[in-house]
Amino acid sequence: MAETNFDVVIVGSGPGGYVTAIRAAQLKLKVAIVERAELGGICLNWGCIPTKALLRSSDIYHEMQNAETYGLSAKGISFDLKKIVERSRGVAAQMSKGVTFLMKKNKVEVVNGSGALDGVAGPLRKVKVTGADGKVTNLTAKHVILATGARARSMPGLEPDGKLIWTYREALAPNMMPKSLLVVGSGAIGIEFASFFRDLGAEVTVVEVMDRVLPVEDEDISAFARKAFEKRGIKIHTGATVKSLKPGKDNVTATIEMKDKDGKPKTETVTVDRVILAVGIVGNVENIGLEGTKAKVDRTHVTVDGFGQTGEPGVYAIGDLTGPPWLAHKASHEGVVCVEKIAGVPGVHPFKTDNIAGCTYCRPQVASVGLTEKAAKEKGYQVKVGKFPFLGNGKAVAMGEPDGLVKTVFDAKTGALLGAHLIGAEVTELIQGYVIARQLETTEAELMETVFPHPTISEVMHEGVLDAYGRVLHI
Repeated sequence: MAETNFDVVIVGSGPGGYVTAIRAAQLKLKVAIVERAELGGICLNWGCIPTKALLRSSDIYHEMQNAETYGLSAKGISFDLKKIVERSRGVAAQMSKGVTFLMKKNKVEVVNGSGALDGVAGPLRKVKVTGADGKVTNLTAKHVILATGARARSMPGLEPDGKLIWTYREALAPNMMPKSLLVVGSGAIGIEFASFFRDLGAEVTVVEVMDRVLPVEDEDISAFARKAFEKRGIKIHTGATVKSLKPGKDNVTATIEMKDKDGKPKTETVTVDRVILAVGIVGNVENIGLEGTKAKVDRTHVTVDGFGQTGEPGVYAIGDLTGPPWLAHKASHEGVVCVEKIAGVPGVHPFKTDNIAGCTYCRPQVASVGLTEKAAKEKGYQVKVGKFPFLGNGKAVAMGEPDGLVKTVFDAKTGALLGAHLIGAEVTELIQGYVIARQLETTEAELMETVFPHPTISEVMHEGVLDAYGRVLHI
């Protein structure tokens, strides 16, 4: 490369890194982005996008199996796991190529290799990039933004081997279809894989150490989700711990500690074809040159202020590297705020996570934003709570998707929308309506006066607001 001096060098090209690079280029900054693998990072290549491609295949397969429900006939239904995976990988590759195009369009210099801070050069920061061939490129910049993301967490005694005990990587490109599967962890990653493999016919068991599945969600949504999952035949153990995994020739025996119906401890063993570990993620804080700097690492993530600034002048961090919520859209917006502050854009507000929606693309889908009912009460709010079932929505029933629930939480004193929680068909698309409402500080009065189109599933959002104030119409 001809140029090695930049205004901004970004290490990592996931949704945080590449979006930040585009915004920096729009602000007329000279930008380089460093990536050791595929452009687009984990999300585009091994996370958000390919998992949705897999889930789309399993959703369609499920619908085909239930064609008679809609007055249709489909015989000889089957699937080809290899082709499902190939489609998923193809979608990921297409999106990665799209990022390559965006980098060229915005004149962002792409440097292939592993990047790390390497001291200072006068007023500039130095970044050392080591290519796969060992060749070193030295970059300098006024500002360095670390967007190195995160990786799957492993626990002592539960280490993945890539063959019988999988992380999300192996689960995304399986070389065989397990007849039985154990999923350790019931967060978004674990539940999405449980949903995918169950729809393709696997016997699935989920083990969760907390007292409920999807533990970050509102308790009513978690309870609804558990019933829906168990109705599909997914076995769920909550308040349980996998104490050991013993690989066999082509299976794994897991020892699970849990409590019986009387609350007494008991141990159970289960033998399955494969295990998926989904016990969280940890930030990639190692080998990025933080040693000797004033940047602080809190366990597995870098501490930053509302503009992504670390304790080291000129060094910033965004995305999964900075801790929860571990979401692509959080990383992207965090990066935009960071680089706009660097560029001196007037009126930039510090980044907050209050209005970041969480989405889980299982069947049924789950989405939420803001405070749960319990969290709102713990913060001292007097709340008004509304609930509305999808069964009361004409579009949902017509679609054959009557199983769902919307729950709203309002401040009884001010009418502010504190939180919204949904489970059901396409709620990952619906949640943005509540996100906008919270961003604009909309009150219950404005939401109740809003006209929702009929017939749409979005009407459940209106009814959920009306119910909080004793005005629900269709139940």
